[in-house]
Amino acid sequence: MELPDVQATCPDIRINLTRVGVKNVKKLVEVARPGKRPVIFISSFDVFVDLPGRLKGANLSRNFEVIDEVLQQAIDGEVKEIEDLCSVVAGKLLDRHEYADMTEVLMKSQFMVKRETPVSRTMCQEVVDVHARAVAWRTGGTPTIRKSIGAEVTGMTACPCAQNIMKDHAIHTMERLGIEEEMIRKVLDAVPMASHNQRGKGFLCIETDDEAHVSLEKIIDILKDSMSARIFELLKRGDESYVVMEAHKNPRFVEDCVREMARKVVAGFSGLPGDSVVTIKQTNEESIHQHDAYAERKATLAELMDEVGASDAF
Repeated sequence: MELPDVQATCPDIRINLTRVGVKNVKKLVEVARPGKRPVIFISSFDVFVDLPGRLKGANLSRNFEVIDEVLQQAIDGEVKEIEDLCSVVAGKLLDRHEYADMTEVLMKSQFMVKRETPVSRTMCQEVVDVHARAVAWRTGGTPTIRKSIGAEVTGMTACPCAQNIMKDHAIHTMERLGIEEEMIRKVLDAVPMASHNQRGKGFLCIETDDEAHVSLEKIIDILKDSMSARIFELLKRGDESYVVMEAHKNPRFVEDCVREMARKVVAGFSGLPGDSVVTIKQTNEESIHQHDAYAERKATLAELMDEVGASDAF
């Protein structure tokens, strides 16, 4: 005897639900790359569909089936980018949930990156948090899909304000020691002043249409190069000196980091559609305060291009 489909029955309270699905589905994601080793992500998925008021429940087992099917396609090389994996899942969910008008897939992953230290060339590893998302909805014909890819990385910042205070202190100290003004200038040009430091956490995410390509590696590089200095898990003495000096030669407020990311996005992703949505966040964990400093910007790429262009004109 065939069991009744309870999910397809009418609920007692017939209201539409915005999102129904599963959260925190753990998967090991392997994305094939031509001529290179596959990229491995330790991932957690949240998968949702909307549900009309006439249905008691969604068939959630279909979500798991679609995820596993698309993960196999990634292993076979049919899905080549991490954000494409989410958009393929979102599109297939519409096929499997014929009652749904919208699907959404969120993926949070840990991506292990190999890095080389700047002086000793020592190899070390670093974990990057990767965020991907795709939303698909029916538009009468082919579904419309928007996808996004982003990352959060950790770096180092040095405070410009404290450094300026220390510079003023150094000038007065050298003047009292009888050092000539020209020599003071040479010393300050050669040796950056001390400042207090922060561990900075930068976040950059770009949302585009389904046809566009956004390089995750480029996003990670933009994040790292928008702070005062990159940091590394393992540092020899020469590496440590280099990192500290680089940070203090390039002091940045939390606001500076966000603006630098915006400038680099405009330079690095100028080929994307103007309606691509860019989200930038920076959190600096203060070392001499008990609070964190924070700055954020969300805008279309076209808006950022206009503002950066106007800024460069001055």
